[in-house]
Amino acid sequence: MKARAARFVAKQGRWSGVKQVRWMSSSTGEKGSEREGLSQHLVGNLPSTMRAAVFWEPGRPMTIEDINMPRPKAGEILIKTKACGVCHSDLHIIKKDQPFPLPAVLGHEVAGEVVEHGHLTDEPTIKRFPLGSRVVGAFIMPCGGCFYCVKGQEDLCETFFHYSRGKGTLYDGETRLFQHSTGKPIHMYSMGGLAEYCVVPANGLAVIPESLPFSESAILGCAVFTAYGAMKNAADMRPGDTVAIIGVGGVGSSCVQLARPFGGRTIIAVDIDDKKLEKAKALGATHTINGVKEDVLKRIKEITGGRGVDIAIEALGNRKTFAQCIEAIRDGGKAVIVGLAPLGALGEVDLVRLVRRQVKIVGSYGARARKDLPALVGLAEIGVFDLKESVTKKCTLEEADQTYAALDEGKILGRAVVEM
Repeated sequence: MKARAARFVAKQGRWSGVKQVRWMSSSTGEKGSEREGLSQHLVGNLPSTMRAAVFWEPGRPMTIEDINMPRPKAGEILIKTKACGVCHSDLHIIKKDQPFPLPAVLGHEVAGEVVEHGHLTDEPTIKRFPLGSRVVGAFIMPCGGCFYCVKGQEDLCETFFHYSRGKGTLYDGETRLFQHSTGKPIHMYSMGGLAEYCVVPANGLAVIPESLPFSESAILGCAVFTAYGAMKNAADMRPGDTVAIIGVGGVGSSCVQLARPFGGRTIIAVDIDDKKLEKAKALGATHTINGVKEDVLKRIKEITGGRGVDIAIEALGNRKTFAQCIEAIRDGGKAVIVGLAPLGALGEVDLVRLVRRQVKIVGSYGARARKDLPALVGLAEIGVFDLKESVTKKCTLEEADQTYAALDEGKILGRAVVEM
């Protein structure tokens, strides 16, 4: 038995205060070549608890709670959270527009530093995300092995929707979060980013360079990620296309920015807030329309010579803007619905026009983490996408609840970020 026993020997790593655990066989005293580094993680310098903003129930403010330090399992990585974006999708949970188990830690746009690999995580993953790596996480964390992931449609990952969105857990059916004082389990909305540390499946991560600051990079994982999926995968935007973006908040303004590098010739921003429209103009919109002051459809037809746009993006999740989106496109055009509506919301479509004029209506929830997230990082790194212009408010973890309230009131022009 002793000959077969395994022991761990700690070896000092290259980061200050960081140790790397390497597996060794006690029978030989030599490193196991296939297992070396499989249990690599920080030793001795992680606290036993962390702070997190916990959402308990609708109508009750989030509270800052002590949570037991989460521990990653195989294929998962523990991130020291540096920043977390404030998104409308979280707001749907807060307002109970979408079902989700509570209590929960919200937040699904994170950037941070790798501090631990789950035991038995494979060596290629460890080499991709070594300790100390600067990373950003996608809100859709693909399992990599389900029917849709295998077909290349990671944004439809059935494991993610079943466990993360259905049960508030990671893919073994268990949360990684437990209240320190009671041991009570706390559910996770994606990785549960409104916390000092979070556990993320490695498939949902991409490395970011030193040139990109954490706070601005966090929005790559949802606002920009969602916009990229809409423009590239759903709309299949081509050089010379005309596009209208209806609703220019966090996701919509990201669509505006991406429209130009995808070849947009005419980029029309539609909203009811003049400040958001001014921001959209600065981000690349060639035209703006205030939906309260102008007839949206008439104005779009005027701008496009009477035909309508090639592509319209609906980024609000509203019945009225859904109808506008479909009516704004030319015959043969494509309407891409991105905005997340309350559960059960329905929209109407003119079936005759749909058939006779080849109207295309496509839903788009996000992008594909392993392929698209690194591409987004590259666009931001070379300055094609301006992250600093997109983030308009920064706050502390203690201010997260009031920042969501400001988002609900339409007071956030672009994207707000919680800095840890």
